[in-house]
Amino acid sequence: MRLRSFLIWAGLVALMGLPVLVAGQSPLLEWRDGIYIAAGFAGVVAMSLLLLQPLLMSGALPGLSLTAGRRFHGVVGSVLLLSVVVHVVGLWLTSPPDVVDALLYRSPTPFSVWGVSAMWALFLAAGLMAARSYLPWRVRYVRLAHLGLVAIVVLGSILHALLIQGTMELLTKWALCGSVALALIKVLLDRRSLLRRSKVAQG
Repeated sequence: MRLRSFLIWAGLVALMGLPVLVAGQSPLLEWRDGIYIAAGFAGVVAMSLLLLQPLLMSGALPGLSLTAGRRFHGVVGSVLLLSVVVHVVGLWLTSPPDVVDALLYRSPTPFSVWGVSAMWALFLAAGLMAARSYLPWRVRYVRLAHLGLVAIVVLGSILHALLIQGTMELLTKWALCGSVALALIKVLLDRRSLLRRSKVAQG
């Protein structure tokens, strides 16, 4: 059991850390200034944190109770938001017209459209959970809306990352994106199973 837990955590660390480490060796960094590099790495970190979030929320990580996992889910979510803000602000500081065009959906590059859509969905998902106690909706509907927005975040982020030919190395990028997609699919299937059992119990 301990070996299994170790392998799960080691695999998670590798999937999250290797893309960042390998990106740091990219020759493209030689022609970039510090702000642009920081913005790029903030984006890579944000992508890595997307893998952690559904695993924390679903209690899939060994050694963490469901309650502890969901508590860390909120903390990691705040770091994720900060990483995205740093990513966008850093890019704006280096090239304001490009970022403005992207935010207004005027950019000709498809990766910008997907990245900005993922960003807005992330802000909405975070805002929804922050304001959930003030909303007249049932908790169940708030969580379903949050999960729907998260699905947009994941899809948009994956397409954004895969369409960019930048500092991220190809194999580690695909491995990370695939793992993020699988983690979200697991949460969606678990949620569907939970809803089905709830309906059976009520019926």
